[in-house]
Amino acid sequence: MDGGFRPESLTDVHELGALAGTATHEIVRLETLAEEVVRAGTSAANFATHCAEALARRTAVGCKSIAAYRVGLRLAGMRPTDTEVRVAADRWLAMVARSGQIRLADEALHRFLVWLAIDARLPVQFHVGFGDADLDLAECDPLLLTGLLRATRGRGVPILLLHNYPFHRQAAYLAQVFPHVFVDIGLATHNAGRRGGALLAELLEIAPFGKVLYSSDAFGLAEHHYLGALIFRQALSEFLDAEDSWTATDAEHVSELIGRQNARRVYRL
Repeated sequence: MDGGFRPESLTDVHELGALAGTATHEIVRLETLAEEVVRAGTSAANFATHCAEALARRTAVGCKSIAAYRVGLRLAGMRPTDTEVRVAADRWLAMVARSGQIRLADEALHRFLVWLAIDARLPVQFHVGFGDADLDLAECDPLLLTGLLRATRGRGVPILLLHNYPFHRQAAYLAQVFPHVFVDIGLATHNAGRRGGALLAELLEIAPFGKVLYSSDAFGLAEHHYLGALIFRQALSEFLDAEDSWTATDAEHVSELIGRQNARRVYRL
């Protein structure tokens, strides 16, 4: 569960687990973490250390970047230097002091946070593609992450591309060619409704079955969790039923992978 967006108005990860009667695990939103560090008081010189300490205090199974909403996905491949991080943090803190608004939107700092999570060996999620009017969709193509994916390929840390519409075929390609890249299509299926099956089929044209994860993209209302699961089950069933090249056992294995086993493996659950 990523509770980083409007957390003050939502059931938190522990409350949700109690209500659902099941285990729940936290995904830390990296930008929210950095903004909390600034809100608590830090300096440009101490910003990186304070972020690392704040992340270490969290019992998370992964992290999420919303760079797509703030600067787009055209992130440089290399890790930012300590000097780059300090200069960028100084620039951000000066902006906060002038405006009174604490909102991270700096390419070097978004990249720093991604590497911070990778150093902590936590899987990193990226919002990709369709969202709302806050993002520039042209800058949310996952192919823009190719340099970063090459740089992180040998680190043994999964990168997860979330949602992906209308770039789900590009995301599927990246999951095919990079061993550490995984994908979902959560936001798209519940927006597409009955067309969700067509979108999932397009993703599965090339994305390996062991690289695709279920997602409801539920937010705010309990009904969103239910409908997200229902529409996804319908979409996956359409895909599995349309195939005549496998047995019922094969179909059950694919649905088990996508439904939960891939997530268990990626997040070490």
